[in-house]
Amino acid sequence: MSGSGTHRGSTDWARFQALLDEQNAWPAEYVFKFIVPVAKLTDARLLFGRVPVHERPSRNGNFVSVTATLVIHSSDEVVAMYEAASTIEGLIAL
Repeated sequence: MSGSGTHRGSTDWARFQALLDEQNAWPAEYVFKFIVPVAKLTDARLLFGRVPVHERPSRNGNFVSVTATLVIHSSDEVVAMYEAASTIEGLIAL
């Protein structure tokens, strides 16, 4: 599931949710990892609210890897997070 400008069809999301439901017993910890341009770092941080995030700058300093682990209660929450993240210009979801 990747970021800005890429909108997945409902069939792709349904398949992704089915995989999530097969591989997880909700509630479960889920790790989100995004690569964002430095200029959009604050926007990425806001996705996670008060949850601590791990940040690692790229070698050239133009991008930051942002990782956070959240307790998620359903695959719907995972999809909602990726949909919110997709509104951030330049974000890449890993």
